[in-house]
Amino acid sequence: MAYTEPPSTGGDAGPDAQGAQPRNDQSQTTQPATAPAGSSPAASSADVNRYWKANLSLLGKLLAVWFIASFLFGILLVDVLNQVPFFGFKLGFWFAQQGSIYTFVALIFVYARQMKKLDRQFGVED
Repeated sequence: MAYTEPPSTGGDAGPDAQGAQPRNDQSQTTQPATAPAGSSPAASSADVNRYWKANLSLLGKLLAVWFIASFLFGILLVDVLNQVPFFGFKLGFWFAQQGSIYTFVALIFVYARQMKKLDRQFGVED
């Protein structure tokens, strides 16, 4: 049995050639989540600036905690912390091997919780 090609519809084989209606994206436009309905552009710009300032402040604080746990406790202060026993290990060694990782994972959850709270405060939650 020989293979035969299906008859050509002529022209482009895109969605319009098959009779599909073009998608109208204009009907699905939304306002930015940071601009409440009826607010002035200046107010929305101020809200966006306050939101990003709060976001960057949170990031700075969390990165400082991570720096302290990983770099200071795990590298620079390791000799001082090794004088303290922690579950049978030297505390400086524990921070270098496990503590900074646990701190990082905890910071992920803290960041997610704080960002949800911040998003609700500024009305940009999903």
